[in-house]
Amino acid sequence: MPRKELHRSHRTGWLRAAVLGANDGILSTGSLLLGVASSHASHSDILVAGVAGLVAGAMGMAAGEYVSVSSQADTEKADLALERHGLETDIEYEREELAAIYVERGLSVELAKEVVTQLMAHDALGAHARDEIGISDMQAARPLQAATASGASFTIGALLPLAGAVFVTGPALIPVVAGSSLAFLALLGALAAHAGGAGMIKGASRVLFWGALAMGMTAGVGALVATPL
Repeated sequence: MPRKELHRSHRTGWLRAAVLGANDGILSTGSLLLGVASSHASHSDILVAGVAGLVAGAMGMAAGEYVSVSSQADTEKADLALERHGLETDIEYEREELAAIYVERGLSVELAKEVVTQLMAHDALGAHARDEIGISDMQAARPLQAATASGASFTIGALLPLAGAVFVTGPALIPVVAGSSLAFLALLGALAAHAGGAGMIKGASRVLFWGALAMGMTAGVGALVATPL
């Protein structure tokens, strides 16, 4: 029996949404806390801003993912309906179309026709969806899965810098929130890169760069707003 290889492509749907949500949760909430803290706001105001940012961000991420992936799902359904109609009204054309695709990929005309005959006998719509349109069960759009993964991961990510703000007050709040947020971002970037088969150092470095830039700019805005004119 052939050895079954473990590929990472099946993770792309939920992994992308989860990483994006957690990264945005840490970064946006940490930056928000730093911006408000830099404006010399009270500790209670900082916490209110952090909690409000968590709720708004989680709902926004979930809604955005659901709407975006739903649009992709609608497009896939329309393409499948078009193929289904073609199979019902002109199946010979559909056979020739699929055979031409296989010939372009390197098969002989005779072999391509034999492959088409066998595949369409098994699942005609599935063969056209996969090889003509590029839609497969593994990569099909799943709006609810993407929305849940994104919203839940944003909440988890946002809780990390928010926890630092809850337990730390005074001048120490800014370095604690900034340091912990960057540390969590680096860890997330490394783990996401590892899950996707990429280098962990590269994954951590790129998220650290953008995280530090965003937090620095937000803290600067907060300090500028607090400066009397």
